[in-house]
Amino acid sequence: MHDQGYYSETAATFGDRLAGAREGAGLSQEALATRLGVEIATLQAWEDDMDEPRANRLQMLAGMLNVSLSWLLTGRGDGPEAPGETATPALSEILSEMRVLRAEMMQSVERLAMLEKRLKRSAETGS
Repeated sequence: MHDQGYYSETAATFGDRLAGAREGAGLSQEALATRLGVEIATLQAWEDDMDEPRANRLQMLAGMLNVSLSWLLTGRGDGPEAPGETATPALSEILSEMRVLRAEMMQSVERLAMLEKRLKRSAETGS
């Protein structure tokens, strides 16, 4: 568990933690917005605490930024790596791509579950 006072529950807002985790992951606002499939203005609003992402985007953010969902929301849990714990640039890029893939897979699993429910309902009603 990486506990950084600056990002603690009492010292930082959701937007502060999001911006700090993004910077810790070496991503610009534009790069993260592109990977999430949102407008840069949307990401800026999240970081400025003017708006909050939906649950599916929160999960993606946590995965892409390698922090726990709990930390992102409350400041408690696994936060960004402390300086000196960061990976080399090549490894960081690979890890970032893996996080994107994990987030995409999570979305696919959710979509598959919804389709299975629709199929079951259709079978039950004889449609």
